[in-house]
Amino acid sequence: MNALKRIAMVGLLISPNLLVAPWAAAQNAVTNWNNIAITAARATKIPGSATGGGAVIYPAYMQLAVYNAVTAIDGGFEPYKYSLTAPAGASADAAAIEAAYETLLQVLPDQQSYLNGQYNDPVVGIASIPDGPAKENGKMVGHASASALMALRADDGRGANVPYSFPTTPVPGVWILWPGATAPATPWLGQMRPFTFDDPAQFLPEPPPDLSSQTWTDDYNQVKALGAKDSTVRTPEQTEIALFWTESTTTQYGRMLRAKAIELNLSLADTARLFAMTYTSSADAIIGCWNAKYHYSFWRPVTAIRNGDIDGNPDTISDPNWTPLATTPAHPEYPSAHGCITGAVTDTLKTYFGNPNLGISLDSTVTGTTHYFNSIREWQNEVGWARIYAGFHYHSAVMQGLTLGHKVAHHVVKNYFRPVRSKHDRERNDDDSRNSPECDEDR
Repeated sequence: MNALKRIAMVGLLISPNLLVAPWAAAQNAVTNWNNIAITAARATKIPGSATGGGAVIYPAYMQLAVYNAVTAIDGGFEPYKYSLTAPAGASADAAAIEAAYETLLQVLPDQQSYLNGQYNDPVVGIASIPDGPAKENGKMVGHASASALMALRADDGRGANVPYSFPTTPVPGVWILWPGATAPATPWLGQMRPFTFDDPAQFLPEPPPDLSSQTWTDDYNQVKALGAKDSTVRTPEQTEIALFWTESTTTQYGRMLRAKAIELNLSLADTARLFAMTYTSSADAIIGCWNAKYHYSFWRPVTAIRNGDIDGNPDTISDPNWTPLATTPAHPEYPSAHGCITGAVTDTLKTYFGNPNLGISLDSTVTGTTHYFNSIREWQNEVGWARIYAGFHYHSAVMQGLTLGHKVAHHVVKNYFRPVRSKHDRERNDDDSRNSPECDEDR
């Protein structure tokens, strides 16, 4: 239950623009348009885009189109599922901007006015690229990439009408809406076609704990004590940790990724690859996570603890007035969505940088603090406890979410976005992979 000790206050009265200004010169088209994509996804009124996991999905489309456009010009990495031919001397920056803009227009059409403004902006838009053949050829490559990506993803289930039925009164182990929640969030998300495999249930975790088991008893009583709004055992530091991680995951992790790319002065091509890997892993992890959530439809602590007398377990005492520290999301409990995304992001970064002890700092606009981590393990551990402290999840759900995210990330980095190598080197590497046991250390 050890929580991270190093928490630094961020001045709440300092403008966010001033905080990022010293690194502005190191930004590139990929980092700029990642921020634009997340802003648009969070602002859209398309059902399920800004909440319920949808905000994770939309930037993935853009990052893939950008990656293929940049890769077509700069080379070095295998393209994602389709290849493009780029004229010599084409501007990779123009290609990235055009691919980002056109893809976002198609997936977030209600944000056209905002996207048009960003596209024509002299700093982050196409106007920032000097006029000439390089710019026009780059735009052509970006357009081709956006068109090919959206054709590839036609009828993938994004935003589809997927009905979902659930009880209106408490049933042991079954998720229901609670006061304040109006509808289950984005059931379609768990049925859409993933980006790197075909079956959204490919990484379906094991079922939630049986309600008569010791695991369930322990999970129930742990979150009951630590996750209550009026908890007497949760420390102030643990409360801060819980609230720190209630900011939008997409927004919070987006800031972290952009800061890391800027800190390391990654090239446009390397940034495009890092973001494509991370967002594709995150998107496929959240698709698998939502598939499991609506497959198992397991009840949240806010329902289970108020109705502990109906689960048939004498060691789960009900509290009809129990209220979680933070507002519970409107989708089933198992597994933890934050666990799924964090597992995917951390494993992707570990592979990309080749280091499980990668130093990471993340900040939260909810608490105005910054948390520093010396390893992937520290980061994952804190996220897991945060969901329990907030009263959202049981320990089992957090662990299964992280595991699902790890499995998806492992699949993605093994099969996609690889450096271009000779056929001989690839065959030798594949043979070594088949003959070597997988190692799960630092996961």
